[in-house]
Amino acid sequence: MALALSFKPLPLPLPSPSPLPSRRFSCSCSAVTQPDSSSTSLSSSPVTYRPAVILPGLGNNTGDYQKLTLTLQGYGVSTVVAKVSRIDWLRNAAGLVDPNYWRGTLQPRPVLDWYLNRVDEAVNEALKQSQGGPLSIIGHSAGGWLARVYMEEFTEANKNISLLLTLGSPLQPPPKGVSGVVDQTRGLLDYVEKNCKKAVYSPELRYVCIAGRYIYGSRLFGNSDPATSIPVSIEQSVPDASITSESGTLISTGATFRTRFVGQGYKQVCGQADVWGDGVVPEVSAHLEGALNISFDGVYHSPVGSDDESRPWYGSPAIVEQWVHHLLN
Repeated sequence: MALALSFKPLPLPLPSPSPLPSRRFSCSCSAVTQPDSSSTSLSSSPVTYRPAVILPGLGNNTGDYQKLTLTLQGYGVSTVVAKVSRIDWLRNAAGLVDPNYWRGTLQPRPVLDWYLNRVDEAVNEALKQSQGGPLSIIGHSAGGWLARVYMEEFTEANKNISLLLTLGSPLQPPPKGVSGVVDQTRGLLDYVEKNCKKAVYSPELRYVCIAGRYIYGSRLFGNSDPATSIPVSIEQSVPDASITSESGTLISTGATFRTRFVGQGYKQVCGQADVWGDGVVPEVSAHLEGALNISFDGVYHSPVGSDDESRPWYGSPAIVEQWVHHLLN
């Protein structure tokens, strides 16, 4: 998945289906408050924009977001990517010597201090660009909930953050007492839920949580039956054998080896296999109560293994076009 420590690596790239002619994307949104005028067309936006700090997800490195930074620069948004290499993630193994790891009560600090310090360096660099003005934080995958930890712990820099935008981030802990579910964060997401401030969507600070509906998971055995499904926080439709998204991406939803494999990954995150998700993180886990929650059809989890045409990820140009207005003042 995309959490921390014993979290599963991203699945190997799967064969991409053939794209269809249409390239429009659809999304659904929900929020406790209505979006403000920043969600209007780009042509009506002012010319000065907040710098954005990009936080890599588990297993990703700084270079994975190079194309995203170029895309955002095209809209006039300067970016700083936290400096992370793939080998850096091995530092998380330090948690194995912490008794809390085995109890499932692990805390982000000190095991993730190395990452939080990289975030702080990137934020300070962006503050120089903004001359002490407001910033946006873009957290991909685990970078989304790590951003929440950073905002809780580094309160001085936090004063300048006016937007947290998460892309396919697992933001809720897995349910307790579900057979076959092991908390792969070993308690980290429980800590975040209990100790980090609740999501808000206000003029001072906006949480925007974006999820992808790339593939519908299947149970390991038997067929999916909505009557016996574990209740989840948002309504999800049960798909037909296959669905073509408006992006032109064919989304296979029949009970195949692929959907069962993906479904087992979803189950470890939200407790249920037969749900929509981006291939790694379930849609229900990527949303937060109190935030502006958005879902995009046909959007894959990671820049690794993605294809802007047939398998776009959250940072593909056609997808960025749908959410970039949140970064504009």
